[in-house]
Amino acid sequence: MTPATADTPRATRIGFLQVPNYSAIAFSTAVEPLRMANQLSGLPLYEWTVISMDGTPVPASNGLAVAADSDIHNAGPLDMLFVCGGTGIQDNCDRRLLAWLREQARHKVELGALCTGSYVLARAHLLEGYRCTIHWENISSMDEEQQFSKTIFTSELFVIDRDRYTCAGGIAPLDMMLNIIGRQKSQSLAEAICEEFIHERIRNVSDMQRIPLRVHLGTSQPKLVEAVSLMEANIEEPLSLDDLARLVGVSRRQLERLFKKYLNCVPTRYYLELRLARARQFLLQTNLSIIEVGLACGFSSPPHFSKCYHDFFGQPPSRERRSRSASMAARDALSVDHRSSRGKSGVGTN
Repeated sequence: MTPATADTPRATRIGFLQVPNYSAIAFSTAVEPLRMANQLSGLPLYEWTVISMDGTPVPASNGLAVAADSDIHNAGPLDMLFVCGGTGIQDNCDRRLLAWLREQARHKVELGALCTGSYVLARAHLLEGYRCTIHWENISSMDEEQQFSKTIFTSELFVIDRDRYTCAGGIAPLDMMLNIIGRQKSQSLAEAICEEFIHERIRNVSDMQRIPLRVHLGTSQPKLVEAVSLMEANIEEPLSLDDLARLVGVSRRQLERLFKKYLNCVPTRYYLELRLARARQFLLQTNLSIIEVGLACGFSSPPHFSKCYHDFFGQPPSRERRSRSASMAARDALSVDHRSSRGKSGVGTN
């Protein structure tokens, strides 16, 4: 890391509070973008510290443990603090921990959570009046407990709401951190980090967790699950509603009632949104032309595809594609600069 000088901006200091059985992958994918931001910029943009309740190593859910830098009382001043959660989070809400988190909030530390760490922040009453997210396996149970009525839980991959940062776990922290770096430092730096990690794109706040339908419905509605599976398998040549009902073995009216009751929409709308979501993936992740994307997702005419896309995402597919091209151009330009500087020093980045 490049030594700080009088002209070097102060590093953003981030704490990672580990609770027992935290998710190791969520923790790693949150820290690594910070490391790479420092490495690519040649500046100490970020400092991070690992914190535990008593300063001893905390085992992750996979059994591995990272040495803690300090306990909660000796962590020093922080700009941001992330609670690293995982399995059995309800058993890891120590009163001293909750009180310390509230103290950090009083000191204007920006608070965040990885995976189920959102539960800890909610228990500390630090998400009241905020939108937040948590892993999809926990969303329904949070709603059922009804003890966080002033907190809005969403199905998004990550949520940035003022001074609160929450994500769903898994590799979602990578996207959240890249968005934070893009906001705090520069978007071109975030794009360059994305490229170094061979991450196909930076997902944003509009991306949702893909929650399996069986989680919503359990085993009580096999016909509905089968109908959605058929929709997902027939994107390019959509099935008619009559064909879908016949293949599932119910009447058209029965199928419409199932969708209305359990998914709160009509089958045709649900099918359309599936096709549009697939189209967005193609626009962001492939070089298919807009016409080819429309055809691959079951739209027979470009104007109809463009109108449906605009109505759902708020912008036409052409603008979505242009924003992707602009991001790639900025990323490529920065990447050339980084490769040039690495060539001079003979040092790699990964």
